[in-house]
Amino acid sequence: MLLRLLGLLLVVWIVVTVIGWVVEGLFWLVVVGLAAFLVTAAIGARKGIRR
Repeated sequence: MLLRLLGLLLVVWIVVTVIGWVVEGLFWLVVVGLAAFLVTAAIGARKGIRR
């Protein structure tokens, strides 16, 4: 259940990052999206290792 939620969050962060990349002037959205993606991926990797 938790890994499914983390996977969904990763997809959301990718979409946010792409939107920020496509729409000029929203570079901050790219930075926030990438940071959130990396944090979520790290949490998912940590939870996956414990299993």
